[in-house]
Amino acid sequence: MDNLMGGHDMSLSARTSAPMSEDPRMERGPSTQVIAVSSGKGGVGKTNVVANLAVTLTKIGKRVLVLDADLGLGNLDVLLGLLPRHTIEDVLVGTHTLDEIVLRGPAGIHVLPASSGVPHLTTLTDAQQVMIQEQLAALASEMDVLLIDTGAGISPNVTFFASAADETIIVVSPEPTSLTDAYALIKVLARQYRERRFKVLVNQAKSPREATEVFGKLDVAVDHFLHVSVELIGVIPYDDYVHLAVVQQKALAELFPQAPATQAFMRLAQQVIQWPRSGLPKSSVQLIWQRTATPAGN
Repeated sequence: MDNLMGGHDMSLSARTSAPMSEDPRMERGPSTQVIAVSSGKGGVGKTNVVANLAVTLTKIGKRVLVLDADLGLGNLDVLLGLLPRHTIEDVLVGTHTLDEIVLRGPAGIHVLPASSGVPHLTTLTDAQQVMIQEQLAALASEMDVLLIDTGAGISPNVTFFASAADETIIVVSPEPTSLTDAYALIKVLARQYRERRFKVLVNQAKSPREATEVFGKLDVAVDHFLHVSVELIGVIPYDDYVHLAVVQQKALAELFPQAPATQAFMRLAQQVIQWPRSGLPKSSVQLIWQRTATPAGN
């Protein structure tokens, strides 16, 4: 990863606008934990979850790379106040490589920004999928955690990236449509990609009881009709500080470290790093990812 920079004394404009330079202290680490964060519908705070989980993971000592995989409608860079010169669109057209577009974000996270308003990127071709996999495998091998912020819904890009990850987190909110669409996403991943396990995060819950009820409804439907496993991994409470952070284009975990939602993200980060690694692929796409990420001869 030739363009990752280890220093923290850069100006904000340089950190958020320029590609990264080499960090000689960065060493190739153990197998990277790959986590996709998805949702059945937009508006449930999925990208905000990704941004703050990335920051809190970094704060507990993990090297984190975030891929904005909402390739045609990316907004992770906007949420974090980043100013990318190049995006994944430049990688797909062949003018740049992934390591040339990496940005340094808050707390030292590394971000691969997507384009916005580019409809032809909403469905990758098979060749583009292979290219992204190969470059991402090399780049992510120097990280402890790769977070993939998929788009919302059940488009081919969403299901491809979700099924390629070690774990898939489905973000839901108390809205009834959130549960309906989350069920639809789980259904597609279960039937088309043979996924058998899903982790569910309830976001914007006004109380623990509300979160329990939300998850319970999804759990009953999934168990009855799809016969797959869903696990409640956490609850992010409704928090006015989230809106304040979004308006300022800052990560909540950086701007308001004592906020209730930040504390919930910190608990989630501590849980994530303890997830066991089975070593077995959970889908056909992940099997291809594992083969791509394994150096020849290993």
